[in-house]
Amino acid sequence: MNETVEAAALESEIHRDANLDVLISGIPYVRFLGMRFERKGDELTSVLPFRGILLGNPDPPALHGGAIAAFLEVTALVELSWRRICDGGDEAMVEENLRKNPKTIALTADYLRPGYPRAAYARAHIVRSGRRYATVRVEAWQEKRSRNFAQATGHFLMPA
Repeated sequence: MNETVEAAALESEIHRDANLDVLISGIPYVRFLGMRFERKGDELTSVLPFRGILLGNPDPPALHGGAIAAFLEVTALVELSWRRICDGGDEAMVEENLRKNPKTIALTADYLRPGYPRAAYARAHIVRSGRRYATVRVEAWQEKRSRNFAQATGHFLMPA
């Protein structure tokens, strides 16, 4: 009995990872930025590994503001889409949700301190999500989670 439960749980985890991979592969900007997502249960952390093309200011070196804003926006969009998949129910609903992504209405990024030439991490929190509209808050950090270097609030149009 326990082996059956363990096998079902493992299959569920593999299925969730596959859905996340399909979701991320549908966003070309994720590949351009070199982003990846780490999943623990239903919680996602986005990772932006440092690459030289992300520098905006060479002296002193700092991440480009546009790259930071894109990192925050993509993190919010993936979180919204991921929630729809997790809450989707049956497999047909999940497939439908993978093909439809939210659209950005507005994003306000706050640059709290320079982003240094090292990996950055971000987590999104859905403040409100209705049938047509969602508000998401994103926080980004580098070495200490308690020391954000950027944050954003985004408003998104949800797919019908």
